[in-house]
This record gives sequence, structure tokens and C-alpha cells, in this order.
Amino acid sequence: MIQILKMAFRDLGRNRRRSFFSALAVGGGLALLILMSSVVAGEMGSAIESAINLQTGHIQIRATTYDENKSSLKWEDLVANPDEIAGQIAALNQVKAATPRLYASGFLSSGTQSASAKITGIDPLSPASDPYREGVISGNYLSTDDRDAVLIGKPMAEKLNLKVGDNVGLSLNTADGNVQDQTFIVKGIYTTGTYGFDSSTVFLPLAKAQAITRTENHASTVYVLLKDTTMTDTVVPALSVSSNLEIKTWKDLNSLFVEYETFAQSYIAIFYMIILAISASVIINTLIMSVYERTREIGILSAIGMRGGRIMMLFLAESSMLAVGGVIMGLIIGVLATLYFNINGFYIGDMGLSGITIADTIYAKLTMDNLINLTIMTFVVTILAGLYPAVMASRMQPVEALRAEK
Repeated sequence: MIQILKMAFRDLGRNRRRSFFSALAVGGGLALLILMSSVVAGEMGSAIESAINLQTGHIQIRATTYDENKSSLKWEDLVANPDEIAGQIAALNQVKAATPRLYASGFLSSGTQSASAKITGIDPLSPASDPYREGVISGNYLSTDDRDAVLIGKPMAEKLNLKVGDNVGLSLNTADGNVQDQTFIVKGIYTTGTYGFDSSTVFLPLAKAQAITRTENHASTVYVLLKDTTMTDTVVPALSVSSNLEIKTWKDLNSLFVEYETFAQSYIAIFYMIILAISASVIINTLIMSVYERTREIGILSAIGMRGGRIMMLFLAESSMLAVGGVIMGLIIGVLATLYFNINGFYIGDMGLSGITIADTIYAKLTMDNLINLTIMTFVVTILAGLYPAVMASRMQPVEALRAEK
């Protein structure tokens, strides 16, 4: 076996440039696979994390009749005494924050310009509101006793040409079916780095939102944020709610993202196959060229007693060496590229998706499982790519091989 490896190493060294670029093709394919899988993992992880922290939380308690697409403000569609329910849930050790939230649909207007908005009443002091507090880039954050102040996103401010201290008209539906108009002052402008969310969400203190919509002591949902996402399935059985309320987990509330992740993984597998097929074709082409160039040599080896099986092992050893070299280069290039984009990310900017929590910048996320699986997959495919040339060389007849032209 050692002799076979020495011969294979010598044979690859005959045309070092071709061998190097063949291994580089394998390495480039592996590096691209690592980067693609890391970007997909980073995108999906970021989207789910953003959706949980900005919109859905890990768990929500809400009325069984509540329709989030309609933002209903009828009392029968809301949670009564939400502060009491939130206080009971917040007592659990696994819970980071439990707070009522009220959602209403409306319009912001400034001069001749207007824009639709999702009005969200929040408790400004709750830890669940930290992303909005930390995201303030101009002006000040809301306080619980504000009665004429709103917090708007940077895209909304740019669209309506608003700045801190400007007056803005707010029109929204109320619980009795009427429309309430009031002028507010832009107290602060925030950004979460998620254009779709920032361009449509306007924040009011919960007490003011309840007063203006006439939904006193009611909320659309009790928003629950846990210390760890993995605790969700253990916390849900510990919650007890009345028959007119239901418990929704982040998986229920982000079903579109969960389905998209499954679809994305299936779709990306097609690209994996294409990249691996290209890398394999390079190895096949390299070894077939080697077989034709060494036809007389193969005939001599057969004539002096080398069996077909050992000749096949010789070419498989060459493909193994190309695979090892390619995998090493691929790991170095792929890991370095992934680390770079893990720090700097891909800036995708405004995708024009209102209400969707896809961040403006996607960061690659390298996982050990993906790294190991892709490395093994690339190595195996490269070895298999050398099987056909190896079989072709092992089946050559010595007499015909010796007659081949040099």
C-alpha cells in the first residue's frame, strides 16, 4: 500500500500545475458550500431571532377569537386584565419578561403625506422593549406617562420628512368602530436594522394606546420573552389560562419562517449537487487525461505482473490525494470567508418588505455540523469521481496499451 501511495504521489507530481488546479477546484467547491450553508443558517437564525425579539416573543397569551391580521379592538377579541396575567407569568423562573401589548392599525400624516402604520402600545419599562429603547438614534425614548409622544422608525421618518419635535397626525380605529384623530409629537426615532419592521411600526405607551382606542384594561396579547428559546416547550405546560384564551408559541406565530427554512434547505441542496458535480467533473477529467497520457506505462505495469485491482487502487489513491489537498484548501478558504462575513455581513438594504423581520445585513453563521457534513460529502464525491478513470485504467489490455503512441 505504501508503494501505491508513493507511485500516486509521484504521478501527481508529473504535472504539478494541473494537479494543483484540480485540487483547487475541489477546494473552491467546498469553500463555496461552506459559505452558502453559513449564509443560509445566518439568515434564517437572524430572521427568527428578530421576529421573536421584535414581534412575537417566545409565547403569547391572547383571545381565541383574536385575528392578528385584522388587529381587532373589540373587547371580546382582547385579553382582559392583562397586567394580572402578565404578573403571574413573570413569576416563573424561565421568564425574562411578560408584558401586555396592544396593536391597532392606523395612519400617520404630515402635511400632504401619509403612511399606513401598525400602532403598538408597549410598556416602555419592560425588558421586552429593550430593542426599541436601544435602537433610538435621535431624540428620546418613551416614558410611561407620555400622552402626546410617539416613537417612529427611521424609514417612516424619512418617508414623511419628519424629525424629532415635529408634529404628526395619527388616525386609528377604536374599540367602538370609530376613527380617532390626534396630533402627536415625534419624541424619538429608532432603528432595529430591520427595514420592514421599522417602516411600519409606531410605538405609544400602553396606557395612552388603551385610552385613545377606548380599550382600557385590555390588550391584544400578553407578550412573553423567555431567558432561552429552548425552554419554550417546558414553559407552555406550566401556563394556565381561561377557556376564552389560547397559548401561541413562537413556532405558531412564525410558521411562515419555519416553512421557508424547510424550503430553503431543500432548495440549497440543489446548489450543493451542482457545485459538487462541477468539482467531480474536474477530477474525472484530470484522471482520464492522466490515463491516456500513461497508457504505455499502464501496459508495462500490467506486463510485469501488476494486477488490475492494484492499478485501480493507484488511480483511486491519486483521487484521494487530490481530495485531501482540495479539502484542506477548501476548509481554509471557506472558514476564513465565513469568519469575514460573520464580522462584516452582507448588506442587502431595503428589500421593500413591510412587516417582515429580515435584517438589512445578513451575517454568516458557521456551525460544526455543517462543516463536518460538507467536508465528508466533498471528500466522498471526489473519491467516487476517480472511480471511473480507475476502472478504465484497470481494464486496459497490456498488448493494446503497449502499442499506444507515446
